[in-house]
Amino acid sequence: MKKIYIIVLPLLTSLGAIAQDFDKNIATARSTYSSGNLHDSRFAMEQILRDLDIAIGKEILKLLPAKIGAMAVVEKEDNVSGTGGAVGLYVNRHYGADPKRGSIEIINNSPLINSINAILSMPIIGGMVRDENQKIIKIQGYKSILNKQVNTETGKTNYELQIPMNNTLLTLKMDDTSESEITSAANGIPLSKIVQISQ
Repeated sequence: MKKIYIIVLPLLTSLGAIAQDFDKNIATARSTYSSGNLHDSRFAMEQILRDLDIAIGKEILKLLPAKIGAMAVVEKEDNVSGTGGAVGLYVNRHYGADPKRGSIEIINNSPLINSINAILSMPIIGGMVRDENQKIIKIQGYKSILNKQVNTETGKTNYELQIPMNNTLLTLKMDDTSESEITSAANGIPLSKIVQISQ
């Protein structure tokens, strides 16, 4: 427990209220563990992990671009959460306004990551499942899946780009856009720094 405290303390010191909750949960975990109440000690540790996920998510938000394409960030829609469990970190940021919107979603330990990695690593499966609206591309050295969706009513093309990075999945969505615009926007996201913080 001492090692966790030393590693995350610098991250939490800039996030006042979260740091206070972290300190309180550390104290609770220690005291309940010492008294043999393992159930409450475990609950306090889960709260510590949730607080840590939120602190990491807020740091990731600082790394995300103020614009993707011509769309400006809509900060009031920012969403950061942490489960402290199997899924963990969740970060969501929106850009633009209707009808042209975009978003970046980052999920640590996403349930989709194994399926995406299977498609990306097995060319036989990728070759058997021919979909003209899906292609595999590389973004900053990461193999990614680009999905194209044409709205039959409006005729506008929307794109979704899924970038698995170790155990973190970043999904970039852009409405009424082009392949070159979404790949350019993705290349403007500091993926290596996000991976470094989210691991």
